[in-house]
Amino acid sequence: MNRIEAQASAQDFWNDQEEAQKLLQQRSRLERVISRQQSFEAAVADAGVLFEFAEAGEDAESLRELRALVERLEREIGEAETEMLLAGENDVRNAICTIHPGAGGTESQDWAEMLLRMYLKWAERRGFKTEIIDYQPGEEAGIKGVTFRVEGEYAYGLLAAEAGVHRLVRISPFDQAARRHTSFASLFVYPEVDENIEVEIQEKDLRVDTYRATGAGGQHINTTDSAVRITHIPTNIVVQCQNQRSQHQNRAVAMQVLRSRLYELELEKRQAETAALEANKADISFGSQIRNYVLAPYRLVKDARTKLERGDVDAVLAGDLDDFIKAYLLSRRAA
Repeated sequence: MNRIEAQASAQDFWNDQEEAQKLLQQRSRLERVISRQQSFEAAVADAGVLFEFAEAGEDAESLRELRALVERLEREIGEAETEMLLAGENDVRNAICTIHPGAGGTESQDWAEMLLRMYLKWAERRGFKTEIIDYQPGEEAGIKGVTFRVEGEYAYGLLAAEAGVHRLVRISPFDQAARRHTSFASLFVYPEVDENIEVEIQEKDLRVDTYRATGAGGQHINTTDSAVRITHIPTNIVVQCQNQRSQHQNRAVAMQVLRSRLYELELEKRQAETAALEANKADISFGSQIRNYVLAPYRLVKDARTKLERGDVDAVLAGDLDDFIKAYLLSRRAA
């Protein structure tokens, strides 16, 4: 830490802005680790005092405080252990996520919206910021597709563990005969690319369309053709943004998403994993899911990769996903 502070204080520190930014990010992460360690030590000391009071039977309130403190410590230590499993080049970055329903019309579109709520609640639980970039509502219910941004340390590394096809089994709320239905939806996750990473995008390779925005988003919605759709012709990647107040702002955000998508695509090529990813994208159906969410005839969430099971389905759908993420990261390290 002293070395970093010395470098940051040097007169020529900002001569290389890219390296300066990297160093400041490294300092911020180290400060967070040190602060967390100090918090752990203080909490353990507090727990020792509360335990003495509770053991002596002098203070019932101390016992309640001790239980709450132990629960908080257990949760925070679990989060720290999970972050230790993330060592990828982009794991620390913000995440750009897209959710698409599989075949099945309204059923799958409703499931896609349920997944969106689940991940937004998960992000909220972790103190991450979220922003809806593009939202395409379904005709009757649910969504046809959504792109959203998650801002927070290790957002990409954590959410990348959730990328894949998710399968829901339930009694359909849209079926008058109350029959059981199976629905599929997919989550794809990309690291947000900052300005320090060069991704070459030529204007001649872009097709830019404007259209009238739809859905929630403020009074400006449906008043002007401010929404922007950008197609990258060589890769056929399409990105959209409609939540900003002007066409210029929507284009800027859409270009940021496109840069992230192209950067991720290049990484996949380097790692020779593009074919497997495309195969998953092409088959949002039975047999390709990473996790099953069963609401009927019994209630169970089971990860197909790690075999981890949870019976408290409502808690999982409310964003309690850390057990699944940690189990997957552990299994990946052991592989």
